[in-house]
Amino acid sequence: DANRQISEYKFKLSKAEQDITTLEQNIVRLEGQVARYKNASENAEKVEDELKAEKRKLQRELRTALDKIEEMEMTNSHLMKRLEKMKANRNALLSQQ
Repeated sequence: DANRQISEYKFKLSKAEQDITTLEQNIVRLEGQVARYKNASENAEKVEDELKAEKRKLQRELRTALDKIEEMEMTNSHLMKRLEKMKANRNALLSQQ
C-alpha cells in the first residue's frame, strides 16, 4: 500500500513539474507578447504625436491660406469697384463730348 502511495505521489510530482514547466513557458511567451505590445504602443503613440503635430501645422497653413483668400477677395472687390468707377467716369466723359 505504501508503494502504491509512493507511486501515486511520484506521478503527482511528475505531473506538477510538467505543469510548472508549461506555466513557465507560458510566462516567457506572455512576457514576449507584453514586450511586443508595449513596443507597438510606444510606436503608435509616437506616430500619433507626429500626426497631431502635422495636423496643427496643416491647420495653421489652412488658416493662413483662408486669410490670404479673404484678403485677395477684399482687394478684388475694391479693384472691381475702382474699375466700375473708372468705366463710369469714362462713359460720362464720352457722353459729354
